[in-house]
Amino acid sequence: MFRFGGKRLIQKYTTILEKSNAEIEVKKSKFIANLKPIYSEEEALEFLEQIRKKNYNARHNCFAYQIGERNEIQRCSDDGEPSGTAGKPILEILKGMDLKNIIVVITRYFGGTLLGTGGLVRAYSQATKEGISSSDLIEKVLYTKVDVTVDYTLSGKVQYEILNGGYILQDTVYTENVTYIALVEVDKIDVFKSKMTEATSGKSTIDDHNFIYGAYVYGELKLFDK
Repeated sequence: MFRFGGKRLIQKYTTILEKSNAEIEVKKSKFIANLKPIYSEEEALEFLEQIRKKNYNARHNCFAYQIGERNEIQRCSDDGEPSGTAGKPILEILKGMDLKNIIVVITRYFGGTLLGTGGLVRAYSQATKEGISSSDLIEKVLYTKVDVTVDYTLSGKVQYEILNGGYILQDTVYTENVTYIALVEVDKIDVFKSKMTEATSGKSTIDDHNFIYGAYVYGELKLFDK
């Protein structure tokens, strides 16, 4: 966990890229899984209410969500299904895959055939897995955005260190000097600054000014506010 301005930021975590859904049918009952990345209980409950309104005539809208680095916030509900047959199986899958900042809501339209407790557990588990399979899983990494400004004569050394040190060169700004804008994982910032200072014999200006999450999506880096 990384602290900044009183806020606790997760250094790395796995979640889903965006909202997704999937549907399965078990003995004529439809199970519709809706998933969404969320960052607070308020967002989770708001999404849950949206699904309930959309499926106002469904018999059940069961859910589970977990939020935080250590999944400090965990909630689940069977929403009228027999105890332990819906919400808990959903949550157990999220815990088992260590998916963070995510809610899964599974809407059931009853098909007329009772499934029994074992059948319900299997159905809700299968619907959850189908929903996750239909989602793009990503690993979000917390980066520090760093500006390194140097004279043109030292620019080659800085660029080399950034590109060959496992850092991300986001942009380059050319004025009377050269400013390299790099993304550095938060736990590597001290090492990065030392390398920049050493490579330029202390003749660089280094400014780390904010934090941002990044994840590779289909081979390209995508940036997120949280």
